[in-house]
Amino acid sequence: MTAGERIETATETLNDVIISRSRTVVIGFLVLTVIFAGGFGLVTTDTDATDSFTDDLPEQDALDSVNEEFEGPFQTSDETTQLVHTGENVLTKEALVRSLLVLERVEQGEDLRMESANGPAPLIAQTIDPTATTPSEQRRVIESATTTEIRQAIREQSDDPTFKRTLSKDFNPTTASASASITVVSHDIPNEFTDDDLTDIQLSIKSIASDQPGDIRAFGSGITDAETANVIGDSMTLVMPVVVLLLLAFLAISYRDPIDLALGLLALLMTVIWTFGFLGYSGIPFNQQMISVPVLLLAVGVDFGIHIVNRYREETVQGYEPLEAMRTANNQLMIAFVIVTVTTVFGFGANVISDLGPIRNMGIASSVGIIFTFFIFGIFLPAAKLEVDQLRERFGIPEFGSDPIASEDSSLGRLLAMPARASRHAPLVFVVVIIVMGGAAAGYGAGVDTSFDTEDFLPPEDQPAYVSYVPAPLAPSEYTVTETINLLEDKFATDQDESVKIYVEGSFEEDHALEALANPNDDPPSNLAVGSGGKAEARSIITVIQSHAAEDPEFAALVERNDRNDNDIPDRNLDLIYDELFASPAGSQAEQYLTEDRRKAQVEYAIDGDASQQAVAADAAEFATDFRYDATATGNIVVFAAVTDLIFSSSVQGLILAIGLTALFLVVTYAALERKPLLGIVNVFPILIAIALLIATMRSLGMSLNALTGTILSISIGLGIAYSVHATHRFIDEFKTDDAFTALTTTLSGTGGALMGSMLTTALGTGALALAITPVLGDFGLLMALSVVYSFATSIVALPPAMLLWASYNESPSLWHRVATAVGIRN
Repeated sequence: MTAGERIETATETLNDVIISRSRTVVIGFLVLTVIFAGGFGLVTTDTDATDSFTDDLPEQDALDSVNEEFEGPFQTSDETTQLVHTGENVLTKEALVRSLLVLERVEQGEDLRMESANGPAPLIAQTIDPTATTPSEQRRVIESATTTEIRQAIREQSDDPTFKRTLSKDFNPTTASASASITVVSHDIPNEFTDDDLTDIQLSIKSIASDQPGDIRAFGSGITDAETANVIGDSMTLVMPVVVLLLLAFLAISYRDPIDLALGLLALLMTVIWTFGFLGYSGIPFNQQMISVPVLLLAVGVDFGIHIVNRYREETVQGYEPLEAMRTANNQLMIAFVIVTVTTVFGFGANVISDLGPIRNMGIASSVGIIFTFFIFGIFLPAAKLEVDQLRERFGIPEFGSDPIASEDSSLGRLLAMPARASRHAPLVFVVVIIVMGGAAAGYGAGVDTSFDTEDFLPPEDQPAYVSYVPAPLAPSEYTVTETINLLEDKFATDQDESVKIYVEGSFEEDHALEALANPNDDPPSNLAVGSGGKAEARSIITVIQSHAAEDPEFAALVERNDRNDNDIPDRNLDLIYDELFASPAGSQAEQYLTEDRRKAQVEYAIDGDASQQAVAADAAEFATDFRYDATATGNIVVFAAVTDLIFSSSVQGLILAIGLTALFLVVTYAALERKPLLGIVNVFPILIAIALLIATMRSLGMSLNALTGTILSISIGLGIAYSVHATHRFIDEFKTDDAFTALTTTLSGTGGALMGSMLTTALGTGALALAITPVLGDFGLLMALSVVYSFATSIVALPPAMLLWASYNESPSLWHRVATAVGIRN
């Protein structure tokens, strides 16, 4: 017995079980559904938007070390809440009192665990009265102070870097004005506290701040986590009802029977339950990337459901009894379903090789979900359909629509068969033209951008216009995080994304240490901002020393005595200089660039604003090698560039793996089943053209491969290959009794109708992701819809000439050998 015969025998055996024991099959699947439903409550939500992408990256490890070792302008710990106050002038008496009222209420809430507060209002109050240590005492000091006293206190504090860092870039000590301020509230958090506890604290503080007049908003990691979780839930709430409504509409058109429609929806619901149950039991968290998984599964499930019902109806309209009709339909479709399932797993599962955890988890979840989809639609749905039809017959319930979607005599059938008729007499010409067009699209699409940014995961600052029309129960939450982040970037000199950091480890009390930090600045790379004399614009312990020397003559004299080459950089007795510096008012600023043990330092560099993320990261990494000590380039832009590189490599590797495994599997499968291995290559041909068109479309629309769309290429292989697999498999069955052209027109007019119905439901279902709150999900949904349309179109347009070309070779290989010999091609 050949491999193909063994596969066919196994398929027939499975079909016999489905048909002869349909009731047992249905009950068994319903029991499994109840079991998987138990995992629903165990599903966790991952709100660490970027952390899960940057885990274990050397660049992120270096940035973590920098944040841990040095006190930066906004490098606050997770146990702090920032109160951001904005207005025409946040240093007026009234504004300072409002800030202190918020702090007073926070302190009064024992569950808010306020330990201390650092901001302009407390600092100004303590400058006027050093004994005022609590918010209530500080408020009374400000209330009783005159405007002149407050202005004088502001001027006294204006030279203190700690005070200046709490105020916006437009702070003017002369007029005692600033348009924004930050007050950092530190919390006494015990070890047993969880992230959820911190979130509750910060949400309570947010509510307190919003109750006060003026624009005071709370910001922190807990609030960010809460809004990230909300945007996931809100996106699901907006997307899934639309998906269900679209599915209902198109499934109603495809099935044209309410009972068959109910069966299809039940199977879809079971697929989602099984998949979410698996996530709960396996401990895989649900994040924003996962929102696409149920939509993808619904898309594949719709495809399977339409095919099984449509094929079953093709048999029943010819007069076959239900059992025989289902046996024939399932015998033909089961192998196709297996092929589609395996190739889809290859496409979705190719993301498992990614070095990025969220993409890897998405690959696992979608692959397992596709296997569940096969079991439910390939085994449960046929059995349930037979049971329901038997009940219909017993109770005399009529069928409302039992005709297949299209036939050879229908207008749709004739339209779908047109590509086969057009390419009938010159299939080689059509194939060559399609290859040239696909190559041109791929060449153009190769220039698509790759990106990674925190804002990809956050809700937009301004919600989409359609949100105003959403019914109140479905309306999304109010989001403030993105607006606050943009405000901080606009108002304060954070420079987190506009700079790179060089993290340097060594002994900085050695005489040459500071010279070693400064020497690389003489020859900076082009993408670091270059100042006067062609030197890099650097901020380091050296600039702090020079700045303090300009303000303190005694310290300047100390530096001069220890500067042997008169370049304003001391090169001996550095331990003494550090002791004086750290004991001075500039000590807090020095802590940003040199650790207390003098073993670690950071140097910050401004970057060229026009330079790309990758260019800056590459220059920074190369620049770090110029330092005498061990140095690592880091900073948000460097970390995000590293993630961007991983996204691109994951996309390319996933695409290659998906194509390679799919092609190999199809070649082996068709060789085993039909002894026609070249059909596997023909089967892959349309999807390659579809991928080329998709990449070209991404570039033309200005979309980039990011944390979510980076998975689109391999997913498109898994989702799109189903169209050519179903068409090819039907063609093989028809080709056994008809000539190639007749078999092809029968396939396109029959199975083509099911493919079109599947395409419409899938494209609109995945396209509904465009309604998600976060733009990155909207882009993903649009690209998924386009990939489905392209896959269907190429299966109708590109597959027929390729199939006719294969058929001519299959029927007369010697002719092709003579043609190859004539044009100089040898075997």
